[in-house]
Amino acid sequence: MQFHFMASDDEAALIAERMEASSITNTSAFLRKMAIAGYIIHMDTKDIKEMVTLLRRCANNLNQYAKRANDTGSVYATDIEDIRVRLDGLWEMNASILSGFANMPR
Repeated sequence: MQFHFMASDDEAALIAERMEASSITNTSAFLRKMAIAGYIIHMDTKDIKEMVTLLRRCANNLNQYAKRANDTGSVYATDIEDIRVRLDGLWEMNASILSGFANMPR
């Protein structure tokens, strides 16, 4: 089935602007998505990707500390403090990301 509609120059410019903001480059795909879903949410996931990277690093460090503790029978206070500081930073980043989701239009 085909759909055809007319748009003024201002409407066409607004459609092009919203299409660019959504990073969808195919006009037909954009208009189909808008007609079916009513809106498109384009999420910038840089913060989430950074948080995943930091979580991996933190887990790797924790594994190294656990291996050292198993090998030597002791844990260094500086290692525990390092993990605590990194986890505090991750919790702050997590809170920031979640507040961004909470402020998204519904």
